[in-house]
Amino acid sequence: MAAPSAPLVQSPPPTVNRWVQLIAGIIAMMAIANLQYAWTLFTTPLTKSMHATLAAVQVAFAAFILCETWLVPFEGYLIDLLGPRLVIGIGGVLVGLGWIGSGTAASLHSLYFWYSIGGIGAGAVYGGCMGNSLKWFPDHRGMCAGFTAGSYGLGTALTVAPIAKMMKVSGYQHTFIVWGIIQGIIVFVAAMLIVPPPKNWLPKNFKPIEKVRQSLVDMTSLEMIKQPSFYAIYVMMTLVAFGGLVVTAQIKPIAVFYKVDKVIVLWGMSALLVAIELDRILNGLCRPFWGWVSDHIGRENTMFIAFLGQALAVLGLLRLITHPLWFVMMTGLCFFGWGEIFSLFPSIVGDLYGKKWATTNYGVVYTAKGLASIFAGPVAAMASVKTGSWMAIFWVMIGCNVLAAFMAVLWLKPLAAKTVEESQTSLRVPSIPGVGGAQSAA
Repeated sequence: MAAPSAPLVQSPPPTVNRWVQLIAGIIAMMAIANLQYAWTLFTTPLTKSMHATLAAVQVAFAAFILCETWLVPFEGYLIDLLGPRLVIGIGGVLVGLGWIGSGTAASLHSLYFWYSIGGIGAGAVYGGCMGNSLKWFPDHRGMCAGFTAGSYGLGTALTVAPIAKMMKVSGYQHTFIVWGIIQGIIVFVAAMLIVPPPKNWLPKNFKPIEKVRQSLVDMTSLEMIKQPSFYAIYVMMTLVAFGGLVVTAQIKPIAVFYKVDKVIVLWGMSALLVAIELDRILNGLCRPFWGWVSDHIGRENTMFIAFLGQALAVLGLLRLITHPLWFVMMTGLCFFGWGEIFSLFPSIVGDLYGKKWATTNYGVVYTAKGLASIFAGPVAAMASVKTGSWMAIFWVMIGCNVLAAFMAVLWLKPLAAKTVEESQTSLRVPSIPGVGGAQSAA
């Protein structure tokens, strides 16, 4: 039986400013972003250096995502039990070792090992920072989860040009090692500033979000997975994550295939480099934006709008991909339409299943990204070789997003209402205005 969540009363003010916690988490998240979002820059040099196919190299990306996601439930449990500082600090060390080791790797198996180590570290950092933001900001959960997740997308935008330049001058091995050291140190220092809120703490003048269903219970992961709403959330996240990870992992091979990678479009920069810069910026900005929107119109309604927008963006990319400027713009819109899953899904997990085990519970949901990576990395690369085109993959991406959009309003919305209602009824929790209320219609 789930235990009642902290009562809606304010405990003594914490000695730690919660906005400092948010900023520290943002810095740590920015420092791990390159492991995922700069990966595409390394794929071609790795295939040449190791005399391997793109599909073989992309196994490292899939291994990274799997380790980053599927271990987060365990890492999240440790964070909820021991606090975020220790786990995030260890994660920073592993993040640094992951890139340093990848820079010294002489074989594919060695690359797989070290990039997996980086994935373990990135998962610890991601889970810890995201869980901490959910706990410190129950009154602005969507927006602050969006800022935290957005920094993970935005971080690469600040470093992709220096990384590309260093790689061109000094080679990918040197680049891996130097940036591995930099990123590991930044995460470790940021971790020293991160602490959880005091037990039973709530912000001053706390008011639940009016347009969002929020449960008054704290469910463990075992209790969460008994809820039908959990399976709706998991399937939807898998569907939308697939499309976004295809663009993330394969944007350079796609650009090369359609011969737009070296076309100069802006300030002496190629279409590929501009696209990567713009994609990372929009990927970062979309997360707090959609999180803020969801705080006002509800999580499921926001998912419906964003996922349909993503489908339209992929359709536009499919039709205009051979035009360099349109390639830049459409890939940017693709990122703007998929990155929001990393603010909307953690927010709804915190809403429906409580904040005490929020890190662990979102860690379970986050494994959906790992499942999607298998199809977005090596499977998508092999499919492009088999079919001689990326067109079929784009159509699958469109279908996944349209399906997820309608699932949000037709399946998840009623299940979420049922989860909150049943949890309150079973625990005899009294109704409180603004909590557990019906969301406005789309």
